[in-house]
Amino acid sequence: MKKIFLAAMLLVTMLLTGCGGDTPKDSGAEKTTDGKKIVIGLDDEYPPMGFKDDKNEIIGFDVDLAKEAAKRLGREVEFKAIDWNSKEAELKSGRIDVLWNGLDITEERKKNMLFSKPYMDNKQIVFVRKGEDPGIKAETDLAGKAVGTQAGSTAEDYIAGKEEFKNSFKEFKTYGDYISAFMDLENGRLDAIVCDEIVGRYYMSKHPEKIDALDVTVGPGTEFGIAFAKENTELRDEVQKAFDEIIADGTAERISNEWFGKDLLKH
Repeated sequence: MKKIFLAAMLLVTMLLTGCGGDTPKDSGAEKTTDGKKIVIGLDDEYPPMGFKDDKNEIIGFDVDLAKEAAKRLGREVEFKAIDWNSKEAELKSGRIDVLWNGLDITEERKKNMLFSKPYMDNKQIVFVRKGEDPGIKAETDLAGKAVGTQAGSTAEDYIAGKEEFKNSFKEFKTYGDYISAFMDLENGRLDAIVCDEIVGRYYMSKHPEKIDALDVTVGPGTEFGIAFAKENTELRDEVQKAFDEIIADGTAERISNEWFGKDLLKH
């Protein structure tokens, strides 16, 4: 009887130990994002939102916001330069987790991406060479002009969607980044650039003797948002919670003041 009793107790102990060992594995599997590195895709020639400095390090306004959010989540963050024209494919494939780089929220993009709440207002305006008067007072005055913008940008989407408007241009050129477009403008290969106001004005501040901004809006105003894969609600909610804290405690305002001299964020 003793042998039977001891055998029975051993079996019960083994079963209890087995169940106890399964419990932490199961609970750990539910937290699929805990501690995982967040890979953020960006155009690394898009100052001041995200760009390489003279040490070849990626810096920028959105970069600082993303670093702060990742720190509060206890997660590592990696910034990965991508072809901005292929941003949706990069996100959908899982090669990146997030797009955080002055990305306009549009109805078309909402079909393929999951967005955060908007955090900044934006609009597309016209930039020209310093000291020249091209006679552009409205978007319709771009007719007969050589016009440039960045491939995959909101400006390209808007212009491409208005065939008659686009066909009125002397030439319409798209570039891999805005820096290349501005260089062509400076060298006389373009008459005007349609660009995000924040990005264009930052470039202009670095080249005040070469570039002017016109008070001419092209297309409707937009808002910047952070984008995630359509099904990745868990990561979106985590990042949104951290970002809301950054706004609430004044950290976002401090970062905005460091880059723009004022608070440009939505509250």
